[in-house]
Amino acid sequence: MREGKATGPQVYTLLVEVGRKAGDGLPEGATGAALLCYAAGRDEAEAVRETVALLRAADMAPLEVTGHGSRAGREAAGEALDPAETALMDRALAENAVVVADVTPFFD
Repeated sequence: MREGKATGPQVYTLLVEVGRKAGDGLPEGATGAALLCYAAGRDEAEAVRETVALLRAADMAPLEVTGHGSRAGREAAGEALDPAETALMDRALAENAVVVADVTPFFD
């Protein structure tokens, strides 16, 4: 199976860099953050669009999104996925949602 050519939705791992915006909920003094997200989509482009839309609706300022592939693609490449990570991926797929798994604030 080729990446992005599945018949149904898949879960994609995305790393999103965000800048500052009023009301974003980031800690005082942070200059931005990196968000690790698992997003369901028919392909990676749809997962990225949905993730960016969700973050904008949450008053965040997405600057850059880096895709790390689908769950199936990562597993096919031999990547060992942590049980906690697969549980979050299962949730994203079951709920057809974006799950923000980790937020790492940036400071000067």
